[in-house]
Amino acid sequence: MNVYLNKFMVYFEIHRLYREGFSIRQISEELVLNRRTVSKYLSMTELEFEQMMVRHAERSKVLSPYESFVKSRLEKFRDTPAAQMHDWLKEHFKDLPQVSQKTVFNFVSWVRRKHNLPFIRSPREYEMVEELPYGKQAQVDFGEYNMRKTSGSRVKVFFFILTLSRSRFKYVWFTESHFTSLLAVEAHEKAFAYMRGVPVEIVYDQDKVFMVSENGGDLILTDTFRSYTQEQSFSLYFCRKSDPESKGKVENVVRYVKMNFLYNRTFHTIETLNDEVMDWLGRTANALPHGVTKKSPYSEYIIEQPYLTPYRPCLSKQASPNLYAVRKDNSISYKGNFYSLPLGTYKGKGTRIALHVETDELVMSRLDDKTEICRHFLALGTGQKIKKTDHGRNKTGSIDERIANAAGMFPHQELALEWLERIREENPRYIRDQLDKIEKAIEGIQTHLVELTLKYCIEKSIYRASDFKAILELQSSQRKVEPNMKILNPLNGKLPEMALVQPEKSNIGAYEAIINNKKITENS
Repeated sequence: MNVYLNKFMVYFEIHRLYREGFSIRQISEELVLNRRTVSKYLSMTELEFEQMMVRHAERSKVLSPYESFVKSRLEKFRDTPAAQMHDWLKEHFKDLPQVSQKTVFNFVSWVRRKHNLPFIRSPREYEMVEELPYGKQAQVDFGEYNMRKTSGSRVKVFFFILTLSRSRFKYVWFTESHFTSLLAVEAHEKAFAYMRGVPVEIVYDQDKVFMVSENGGDLILTDTFRSYTQEQSFSLYFCRKSDPESKGKVENVVRYVKMNFLYNRTFHTIETLNDEVMDWLGRTANALPHGVTKKSPYSEYIIEQPYLTPYRPCLSKQASPNLYAVRKDNSISYKGNFYSLPLGTYKGKGTRIALHVETDELVMSRLDDKTEICRHFLALGTGQKIKKTDHGRNKTGSIDERIANAAGMFPHQELALEWLERIREENPRYIRDQLDKIEKAIEGIQTHLVELTLKYCIEKSIYRASDFKAILELQSSQRKVEPNMKILNPLNGKLPEMALVQPEKSNIGAYEAIINNKKITENS
């Protein structure tokens, strides 16, 4: 709706309500307007209000001198956004006044309305693409999906997909770790072994797993992937960024895997999942007729397989990862900086992890199964401590196990278990942090104080670890200390030995002799 027409409707509505007996306050509440606005509109006649609207419409705009430039650009490029127009104005007019992006947006919208230049997106032209020769091309992409475990918790899995462009024959491989260059090489090896051959060309997205930078068209590959492609001798084709339509076959397969295979599937182990996807490929993805070719991918693969370059396993050993000692505080030292590891990584003297650098990230992995532990962005300078917020938490064991262990530290475990479950309901996202605080607060405290605090929290409906800790500390500080006082009046019937000592008494006869002798002398 036109903004001026809307204001006219508000003006007439204000006068209608006023004629019906509404007060200014009631009108402002009914129409959600300021009382001063209502008073102003009531004081104006219809002619005065119309003249005010005309003045506002003809009010000069800050960017009016640039109207012709904006108009010419919009006539030529209807899909030009206001942000780009703002940049063009700054580029062509050095004296452009300092205005906000919102001002430019409003001005461009005004020019579009005035000259009838609506936003029209430039249509993308499509043409039918001929089927590629057998063995010519394959397409690769990655996906991720949150699966549900049997315990009800969630786990994220990552998968690699390689699809032969002609036959639509597919290969899928799952892992629990983010894909690195090394994992991508391993996935390629598994795919080539599964397909018993290597295509001439493989199409990729511009993914950091393969590339360091675009560099203005000169694609710079990671060292690991570059050396691998040189050994396997297949050519590379990288799509432009944000252009998935140029790689439509495999983009459809990612969605197909999620909706047809992973949807509502229960996760047991990564090995089981990879076995299950192999069965799915055999009975469904590579067996059923393709929606476009109307042919079975497997039957087409039988024709395409002889055209693939014979597969030779990659014999060159990847550079051994650097081994770094884990410090007691669950961190490692790398080039003068300290990087944190999850709590519990340190298993005693001699604990080590594998470390390698990918682009601008430091990737740390376990030595036994090569699973990724964590990754950090490389820090600039030296002497810095880089720590992730979740590395201070105790994440070992499930939530149920943690709650059971924490309840075991209380005198009344059943009562504590009910209370901890309520904490879990109140703070599901931070239950691990809550349990850590409670366990630390209980350590070294007398059991009767812990029991007293627990009962108080249940009685007062307190379900926060910080409150529990504060109450427990208050109870501990108010413990009564018995004073060390001497008992003066024992009630056990026994008197101290000093109380039984009898003092010596003088012989009164001596005093009587002296007195009698004095009386005889006076009489004589």
